This record gives sequence, C-alpha cells and structure tokens, in this order.
Amino acid sequence: MEYLDPSHFLSLPRPSAGDFHVPVVDTTTLAAHDFDVDPRTGFMPPQPPVERLFALEGENYERWEDLLAQACAADLQIADKLGGLSLDEERRSEQWRAQVRLLPILPITPLLKSEVLLRRAHCVLASIMHFYIHSLPTSALEIRIPPPITLPLLQISRELQLPPVVTYSDDVLYNWGFLDPTTSSSSPFGTIDPQNLRVLTTFTSTPSESHFYLTSARIELIGVRALALMQSTLDELFVGDAIAVRRITKFLNQLGTSGSANSRGIIGEMEIELNNMSVGCDPQVFYEQIRPWFRGIDVNNLKEGERRWIFEGIEMDERLEEPTELSGPSAGQSSIIHALDVFLGVEQFSHARTLTGRGSDTASSEAEDARPDDTSSQPSSFLSRMQLYMPDTTHHPLPLLHPSLSSLSPFSAIATDDALALLSAYNAAVLALKKFRDAHIVIVARYIIAPASRARRAQEDHESRMEAGEVQQTRTAAEAKARVEKEAEPEAPLKGSGGTELAQFLKAVRDGTKDAVIGSSL
Repeated sequence: MEYLDPSHFLSLPRPSAGDFHVPVVDTTTLAAHDFDVDPRTGFMPPQPPVERLFALEGENYERWEDLLAQACAADLQIADKLGGLSLDEERRSEQWRAQVRLLPILPITPLLKSEVLLRRAHCVLASIMHFYIHSLPTSALEIRIPPPITLPLLQISRELQLPPVVTYSDDVLYNWGFLDPTTSSSSPFGTIDPQNLRVLTTFTSTPSESHFYLTSARIELIGVRALALMQSTLDELFVGDAIAVRRITKFLNQLGTSGSANSRGIIGEMEIELNNMSVGCDPQVFYEQIRPWFRGIDVNNLKEGERRWIFEGIEMDERLEEPTELSGPSAGQSSIIHALDVFLGVEQFSHARTLTGRGSDTASSEAEDARPDDTSSQPSSFLSRMQLYMPDTTHHPLPLLHPSLSSLSPFSAIATDDALALLSAYNAAVLALKKFRDAHIVIVARYIIAPASRARRAQEDHESRMEAGEVQQTRTAAEAKARVEKEAEPEAPLKGSGGTELAQFLKAVRDGTKDAVIGSSL
C-alpha cells in the first residue's frame, strides 16, 4: 500500500475551530476543497460514515456506543407519553440514566484528528442526551445533563461548529451505510444508489423511523444533479452571451420540467420521493413514538412551564459557552433545499428576515415594510437560523449562489424568443419548488397535525372517564398530560421539531416561493 507524503495536504491534521479567528478549510476529507460538497454525493459524505466509535489512544469511546445500544435495547419510553410510564419502564430508564451519570469524562483530543470520528461522536452523544432528557419523569423540576455528556458533547460541537443537539446531519447526512456494498456504484445518480442505503442509528428501532431518515437521504442524493446544474449555470452567467442564455434555459428546464410541460424535472423527482414517505413510515408511529425523541427547545422562546436544559460541568472548560441553539432536527436544515432557494432567488420572498418560524412571525407581506439595511433590530430569518445547524456552516457554499439568478428580471422586458424561453424555464423551476412545498405541507398535516388532533381527543376522553370514576388518576396518568397539552392545545399553534410554528410558517414559505415568479406566467 502506498501512503501519502506526510507533507501532503490530505495528511495534515484537522484544523481546530478554536485555533483561528477566521474559518479555515478542513483538508482531511476529499470534499473539503468544494466546501464539503462532493460532486457525486452532494452534501452527503462520499464514503459511508463511521458506524461505531472505537478505543483510540487509550480512550475507550466504545463506552458511548455501548450506552446508546443499551438505550435502544432497553426499549426506553418517552416519559410524557399518553398514560405515562409504568413502574417497570420508569425503573429501567432510571437504571440506564444512572449508568450515564457514572461514565468517566472522556477527553476528545484523540478524535480531533478525524472529521468523520467527530461527526460520529456528535451523533452518539447527542442521541444519548436526547434519550436521557426525554426519559426523565415529568415530575423532575429540572433537566440536568450530566458532565460526562455535557463536556465532550459541547467540545465536539465547538469543533464541528454545530449545536449540541441532534440535528438533520446526525439523522440523515452521516447516518447511513450500504445495504449491499458490492452494488454501491451502480446508480445513475453517481456512486451512491439512493435505494441501496440503510440507517445506522435510530431511537426506536422501528422500520418507520428508518424510512423517515432514508426518505430525506434519497432526496439529498437526487439533488446532487441540481447542484451540478447550479455550478454550470454560474459558469454560464460569467460568460453572459446569447449561447450562455440558451444553456441556462436548458439547465433550468432540467430542474423544473425537463423541457416538457408534462414531465418532471429534478425538483419533481424530489417531490415524488417526498411523497414516498407514506410507503414505509406510519403517521401514528411517527407522531407518538419517533418524533418526541428528537424534540429540542427554543432557548430564546421558552413556553411557560417548559424546563430549561442545564448543562452540568460546563464551567470545567472555560472555552465553552452556554448553548443558544437547541431546536432539534428539522427538514429546514437540509442544505439542498436551501441551495435551491438561494440559487433561484426565492429566499428573499420565502424566507424574509422577519419570518423566523417563531411565535412572533408575521405574514410575509409585513417583511416588505422592514428596511433591508436596518438589520440591528431584525430577528435572524429561519434560513439564517437553520444554517447554524448545518455542517461546516462557515464554509458553506450558499452565499456563493446569491448572485446566480438575481439578474433575470430585466429579461421580462425583452420580447425575444431566447429571453421568453429563459423566463419560462425559470418560472417552471420556481413553481416546481412551490409544488414540492405543497407536498411537504400535506406530509406535515398527515404526520403531525392530524395525529395531534387525535391525541387531543384521546386526552379529553381519558380525562372525562377519570371524572366519571372509570379510571383512577394515578401519578403516571397525571404525568401523561404534559406532551399532548404542550403540542396540541387549540390556543397554542403546533410546533415543528425545529421550533417553527408549523402550519402558519410552512404556508407562508410556500406562498412566498410562488411570489418569486417573474412576469405574466401566472
């Protein structure tokens, strides 16, 4: 076997996030030179992620993996599920949490040499933390995360520039392996066949949870071809002649309609995969068993009675700061969707700065009244917030896409065949993205809004039977109210796992997407 020279850039150690005042490129992965975007796999890594941590330089990181496996094997239950925990479930969860508290505080220094090991460690530790938090009885006055999790998780999150919470990248981008490694390169999408994936880590070990993550992973892989078209478009915009206009039209047609009114482009293929969610993910299983595990909190907008997460031991490392972003995973953290928004110039309509996804959000029309140059008093947009949850945020290519199609508007006044074809292709791509968001709203209604309504009715029925004397109100029954009351009160809008007020926010983003259409195509 031939080894690289020690001075080769790929042999250099991974740069530490704390060693520089400005972002530096990580050269320990082949994708790093393209801002962590691989031409074959997009925002997913070009090779399967590490499946399990191992002992390294005398530090037994397998202890973390073992605890995560034990949580899954013990069938830990959500503490605020309807009906509450049985005494046996509460005993098993406390036995597991006691083991977490007894863990040694492992240093992360040996992991710093490898980006892929850091990413696996983030996934494992964040998952353990979510198991710990959401299995705690609701009678606990505080949520205190023990130092053996706090310190390494916050230190690793600092290195990766990610929040110390389960993110979309943990669940989707770095949570896969091959079903059959021997056929991994037989795909028209590149070196990874979207149908040849399996999930490494889940909370529930249910097929529904695996299918939920795999659907997002397959959408990411379909989007790889969209990233290639974006790059080609940027090249043609630089040239800017008549031939370039025709080539850009061709690229946009491939995104939106493949050149035919009755055919689907790449965005349409992504929509088809999104609709396949129903093939393998049961809505009730998702809402009751899966979704509660990866809930986070909105640190800056805690509801009355909601418990703050206390990271014990944070004072033991003076470099660490109290986390300010703990929203949990969300489809809004998908880089491919944000890339399409920015590339098509849609984000200025769909993700206005005042549209943050929080309770203070107003209609997108109000965003137009805000002065674009006065950012001091404006909240960060949802787009900006979710970029904090994406890997390598400071190296992200999204800002580079901003000038891409922002100059198409002048073509609307030019009545040439080329100009009209370009505008038609652009509008078709925008409307394809709007249609994708239509499908997402339908998924959210089926998997969150409708189950929440059923859960509310079940809770009301349970309480009425208790009042009639048919069921005794026990300690566990009292605890059971918490989640349903938190998520399904009629006066409290439903929130997504990323902290957004769901229906209002998604409809505003969808409607804003349509507003990006140019001219009279509508």
